[in-house]
Amino acid sequence: MTKRYETVFILTPVLSADQVKEAVGNIKQRLKDGGAKVLHEEDWGLRKLAYPIQKKTTGFYHLFEFEADGSLVGDYELGMKRDEKVMRFLTVAMDKHAIAFAESRPNRKAKN
Repeated sequence: MTKRYETVFILTPVLSADQVKEAVGNIKQRLKDGGAKVLHEEDWGLRKLAYPIQKKTTGFYHLFEFEADGSLVGDYELGMKRDEKVMRFLTVAMDKHAIAFAESRPNRKAKN
């Protein structure tokens, strides 16, 4: 059974713009290769962190909203943990209220 998930991740700030695009593309491809359907994507850009992570005070934030089997999420998160470019990530299953809120966001547009 497929569920909707949302993941936010922070990439290390030492990457160039091209390296950030490549890293995001690799993460997106990892989802697609696992059978997920990416429904929405947002690039939040370089932001200041609330507290230092790996002695860094900024990071590139990115959000993916996707639909996938629950079995994919474990493998996907393992890949995120092994990726040296990813400083932090959080993946959550979306309930009906989160889905309704996400669909009502003004900047919502599908990016496949």
